[in-house]
Amino acid sequence: MTRLSILDRSLVRQGQDPASALRDTVRFAQQAEELGYHRFWVSEHHSVPGVAGSAPTVLAAAVAGATGEIRVGTGGVMLPNHRPLVVAEQFGVLESLHPGRIDMGLGRSVGFTGGIRDALGHGKDDADDFGGQLEELLGYFTGTQRAHPGVHALPAEGLSPQVFVLAMGAGADIAAAHGLPMVIGHGSRTLEAITRYRSSFRPSGWAARPYVIVAVNVAVGETSSQAALLQVPEAWATAHSRTRGSFPPLRPAAEILALDMTDRERALFEESRKGQIHGTTAQVSLALDTLLDTTAADELLITMNTYSPEDRLASYRRLITLL
Repeated sequence: MTRLSILDRSLVRQGQDPASALRDTVRFAQQAEELGYHRFWVSEHHSVPGVAGSAPTVLAAAVAGATGEIRVGTGGVMLPNHRPLVVAEQFGVLESLHPGRIDMGLGRSVGFTGGIRDALGHGKDDADDFGGQLEELLGYFTGTQRAHPGVHALPAEGLSPQVFVLAMGAGADIAAAHGLPMVIGHGSRTLEAITRYRSSFRPSGWAARPYVIVAVNVAVGETSSQAALLQVPEAWATAHSRTRGSFPPLRPAAEILALDMTDRERALFEESRKGQIHGTTAQVSLALDTLLDTTAADELLITMNTYSPEDRLASYRRLITLL
């Protein structure tokens, strides 16, 4: 049976402040656990209005403390933004407090503007050494890191959180070279990256075989049209961010569809909906079967968010019954 997991970015809704969005994330994690989802991950976004998830290890600690069995982690910590020693220490604390439940999902993105990169103290070039940063980070857990002789990450040393690499750009090749599970978004080049990853995977102490998680936006409704509406708020916020540089709070779908969009906004809005899956339980079941047949994914990471938390929960409740 294919595992189903959730990635939540703590998106702010219209009329809501970031603190409320973060509390919603913790509450949603509790609901996800009750429904039977396998993992609950949070993300890292810096200086993005409308996205409250900026400190994933801190938020993961809150989620893990508010739940009891579901695996908790990051999707992901952007390693080029941080020193590997600090990341190891943070996950060492998480794994120590919640043994056997912590996932360390790692990405290679940096801040998307020069100002953010300056504030973080890291530039675009830092992403080029992701492989070296990853090797140093893993070495702190195994006690074999050589970048800084005599330095130990405590309490991380000797612990083994599950490690995942987000397959952005060269991420699939890096995951394969280090023998780590891979997470990849559902898109036009997904199958190519998965094939490359599996063919070049080198078994390691972290994973004996390739393990693929495909991230996909899925909405399940009573009707296909209702399900499609669930994906409108986030799709519009994404389009807005690409034209105006800010990710606005999620708004009701009816308000968005009534907007007089420019041609560019309309194109970006439609583009952001590509690769998404929506429909009734029967329609989504068929679509997911096709996706799994094509990718042979070991797990699906669901990313759907919408204006109404109640509608979101109803969609996830329908979805968990399918696999």
